Amino acid sequence: MAVAKHEEGEVAEPSLWERLEQPAPVPRASLTLERIAAAAVEIADEEGGAAVTMRRLATKLGVTPMAAYRHVSGKDDLWALMIDRVSRDLALPDDAGDWRGVLRSYALQTRELMLAHPWTALMPTSIVLLTPARMAVAERGLSALDAHDLDADSVMAALRAVTSFVHGSAQTEIAMRDYQERNGWTSGDETREALAPQMRYLIGTGRYPVFEKYALTATRKDDRAWEFTFGLDCVLDGIGQRLGI
Repeated sequence: MAVAKHEEGEVAEPSLWERLEQPAPVPRASLTLERIAAAAVEIADEEGGAAVTMRRLATKLGVTPMAAYRHVSGKDDLWALMIDRVSRDLALPDDAGDWRGVLRSYALQTRELMLAHPWTALMPTSIVLLTPARMAVAERGLSALDAHDLDADSVMAALRAVTSFVHGSAQTEIAMRDYQERNGWTSGDETREALAPQMRYLIGTGRYPVFEKYALTATRKDDRAWEFTFGLDCVLDGIGQRLGI
C-alpha cells in the first residue's frame, strides 16, 4: 500500500480509512476495525454516546484498552468508525436526473437513522462528513444537483441547506423525546398538561395571539413525521425555485 510523504525522510501514518481498506493479515487478527465499530455502535445504542469510552469498549470486546488503542487513536477515530458503520444503511436512489427525489430520500432516511441512533446527534460535523459512507451519500446528492448544470457553490449550498434542516429537526425531536423520558411523560398530552401552568400564564398576557391560535386549533401537534415532511418540502420547493430546476 502506498504511503504519503510529508518531508524528505518522513513517512506519514496511513489514515484510518486506508487501514480499514487494506487487506487483513493472515491469519486474520481477532480484533479489527469492523469489530470495534460494531461494538461501539451497540454500546451507544444501548447506553448512550457518552458511555462509549476506550475502556468500556475494551471490556465489551474482551481485550485490554491498549489493544484497542493499537487500532484507533482515540475518540475521534472511534466516532468516525461508528458514523461510517450506521451510514452504510443509507441507500439513495440511483437517478441523477431526479434531484428532488434523491434529496428527499436522503433527508427522510437520515432522519430515521438519527432517531434510531440518537447519539449521532452529538457527533461533530467534521467527523460526520469525513467517512467513506458519508462521502458516498454526499456524492450521490451532489451528483443529482450537478446534473442540472449548476455551479459548484450552488450545488454544495443546496445540499447543505437540506442537511442543516434534517439535522436541526432531528436533533430537536431527539431532545424533546429525551426531555419527556426524563420527566416520565409518555405522550404529547401529558407533556402539555405538565406545562399547562406556564402556558396559561404566557397566553393569558395576550402577547402571543398566533401561538394561542396554534394551541387551540392545531390538529398535528404530535405528528413529527408530518411536520418534518412538510418542512422538508418547503426547503426543496425553495431550492427548486431559487435554482430554476
